[in-house]
Amino acid sequence: MIAEEKWAALLADVLLVFHFGVVLFVVGGLLVIYLGALLRWRFVRNRLFRFAHIGVMAFVVFETVAGRICPLTEWEAALRERAGQPTYGDATFVQYWIQRLLYWDWPPQVFLVLYSVILLAIVASFVLVPIAPRKTSGARLRVVAD
Repeated sequence: MIAEEKWAALLADVLLVFHFGVVLFVVGGLLVIYLGALLRWRFVRNRLFRFAHIGVMAFVVFETVAGRICPLTEWEAALRERAGQPTYGDATFVQYWIQRLLYWDWPPQVFLVLYSVILLAIVASFVLVPIAPRKTSGARLRVVAD
C-alpha cells in the first residue's frame, strides 16, 4: 500500500507541474505572440500553436462559466488524497511553490473576468497578429487544359 501512495504522490506532483505548464503556455503564449509580432518571429503565426492556445483558454472560460473546477485540479486532489497528502497546506517543495503560484483564493467571479479578459486578448491577437496563410502547392493551383 505504501508503494501505491508514493506513486500517487509522484503522479500528483507531475500533474501539478504539467498544470503549471498549461498556465505558462496560456499566459506566456499570449506575451510571446505579441512580442513575436514585434520581433518578426514566424512561429507566432503558426496555425497549430495559435489554435491550441485559444482552444485551451476557451476551455478554461467555458468550464468557469459552467461552474466546474479544472479537471487537472480535481485529478491532482484525488491523487493527493490517495497518497494521504493534504490538497493544500503542508506539502512537498514542488507542490508548495507551484500551488502558491497557481491557486489563488479569489471569488469565482474574479476568475471569470480574468479568464475572459485573457481570452479576449487572445482573440484580439488573431486580428493584430494574423495566422500565416496556408501554403498551397503548385499542384493544387494547376489548371488542367483539355
